[in-house]
Amino acid sequence: MRKPDLVGEKHDCEATLDDQQVMDFCRNGYLILEGVVPDKINTRVVDFLNTHDSAEPFEILTEDWFVDGVIKNPQAAGAVRSLLGKNFALPILMSNHRVHCPAPALNWHQDGGSIITSRLDYLQVFYYPEGVSREMGPTEILPGSHLQRGYGGFLSRLRSLKESVLTVSAPGTIFLTVYSIWHRRSASTATGIRNNLKYNYWRTVPPCRDWNTDPAFNFSWPDKEVPPFTVRAAQLLAWLCAEEWQHLGGQSWPCFSHSVLDKDQPGLPQGLRRDGQT
Repeated sequence: MRKPDLVGEKHDCEATLDDQQVMDFCRNGYLILEGVVPDKINTRVVDFLNTHDSAEPFEILTEDWFVDGVIKNPQAAGAVRSLLGKNFALPILMSNHRVHCPAPALNWHQDGGSIITSRLDYLQVFYYPEGVSREMGPTEILPGSHLQRGYGGFLSRLRSLKESVLTVSAPGTIFLTVYSIWHRRSASTATGIRNNLKYNYWRTVPPCRDWNTDPAFNFSWPDKEVPPFTVRAAQLLAWLCAEEWQHLGGQSWPCFSHSVLDKDQPGLPQGLRRDGQT
């Protein structure tokens, strides 16, 4: 068992995301890592939660096997390292959205403390130890909503959203989100218990494009993406890359142009260009 004073320590590891994955994260506001936690750890987590039936089972953060298998999981931690930089801070709190199914859907919402910003200083993470089917009421998220202010009265009146995504997942799935993304628990029709652990990681260093980079990567966004690569998503990407950028407007980056097939768009930050032009 870990000593409580070690909870919240800093961690470093190899970055695992590439330019495309980081750009997708800026656009969508989430990344799903399907089935990355081993079955033996998932089983042990479920057993622990069955004996610690609490909305905040923080004791699990003192268990070596959990910290190593989930919090420092190589694929999950590598993605966190890519987005938050070196020596990111590990979670100090743990929540369990434990639901006795069947249960109705919750209202759409942004979690308390959400800040709409072009910075990425922390990540909200969800972990399904048992996996979740459509019938068990997976979390539903709206891609691209992490950069939009959603007032409670407005969100509570929303019902179905055409572009929403149900996070139906295999056991051991971890998904990373920008904290402010619009989400809700969807309705469940099956019987049983659905566990969903939620926790945060924090940045401790200035941003730097030090994930798995490709000097020839085309940062000019392709056509017909949903959600689109917006100006706010471009601001977030530029910040993560430590690039100074001011939107020129009109058909400049990140607005799509067919010219990007052969040449970088006007307004693309200098450090992200392939053609050497300003």
